[in-house]
Amino acid sequence: MSVTLYHNPRCSKSRQTLQLLQERGIEPQVIDYLKTPPDADTLRSILAQLGIGPRDLLRRKEAEYQALGLADSALSDEELIQAMIEHPRLIERPIVITDKGAAIGRPPENVLEVL
Repeated sequence: MSVTLYHNPRCSKSRQTLQLLQERGIEPQVIDYLKTPPDADTLRSILAQLGIGPRDLLRRKEAEYQALGLADSALSDEELIQAMIEHPRLIERPIVITDKGAAIGRPPENVLEVL
């Protein structure tokens, strides 16, 4: 099974999710999305697999969220996706993608659904 983890090594939930996968003998492809942000097509694919809209993938407590005025309901999905590309800290983490689907590891056990 192919497993990809969009990971932030400084995030405790992300580290816990990686550990949970490794405890099950899974060595995922780890993408440090802060260093290698997903492009627009990849983000659209992730959103489709998660079954959510861009607004649902935003970290609302990040300073960039307020500074960029992302709470504005008039912003389009494409504008929100562009904000996540330009400011990857805004992307909720961790995200696990497998052949069975995708899940956000909050809590880390959520990813068990797609293993």
